[in-house]
Amino acid sequence: MCTSPRSGSTLLCRLLAATGKAGVPDSHFHEPSVSAWMEDFGLQADQYPSEKEQLTAVFAAAQACGTGNSDLFGLRLQRHSFDFFMQKLDFLYPDLPSDAERLRVAFGQILFIHLTRPNKLEQAISRLRAEQSGLWHRNADGTELERLSAPQQPAYDAVAIARHINDMTVDDENWTSWFKREGITPLRITYDDLSRDPSAILSGILEELGLDGSIARIIPLPTARLSDEINRSWAQRFQNENEG
Repeated sequence: MCTSPRSGSTLLCRLLAATGKAGVPDSHFHEPSVSAWMEDFGLQADQYPSEKEQLTAVFAAAQACGTGNSDLFGLRLQRHSFDFFMQKLDFLYPDLPSDAERLRVAFGQILFIHLTRPNKLEQAISRLRAEQSGLWHRNADGTELERLSAPQQPAYDAVAIARHINDMTVDDENWTSWFKREGITPLRITYDDLSRDPSAILSGILEELGLDGSIARIIPLPTARLSDEINRSWAQRFQNENEG
């Protein structure tokens, strides 16, 4: 799953995992750091004397974590760590001619999903609100799912919003360029379609994976929306300030 923050990827990852058939997709290589990867998977660096041994252990642990009890491995990739991730794959497979081939050798046959959020203003505001509140996701029942910091009072910041709009636009452009360069035609999904009918999107992905799409009908929604009136008022204010 190739995406950027606040595109609905946590919802989609959890829907896929809940089927019990489509792996446990997540950001298994989230930080651009081998030591961070090893810490995430409980691996001790002193047990692996060379970088190659460390990376081999990390990739094996990631595949076990991202496969769970299914037959498929699920992985979410975001641009901030993607180049580092591919550099390490290149280190492991130096004689292969392309990123796509290195990924295929490392993980097998791959379904690439490009998940995007076309409304970059809404995406940017969602990112800013998450950074300020510290709360990135809620469970469907409203309880906290992921909190990264203590909450702060929401504060409108046009500069930060504009920066996030630019960064996320560049992320999408970089993914599109990479797909083109590697000759990859991904399954394209938008945040809007996923939000409108998550069951239908899940069913379509399962069928692309050669699985029974009807499973999607029994999978409950795992997360709740965080957008509120503050998001809407900030979007209107930003638009008003940037008209013309």
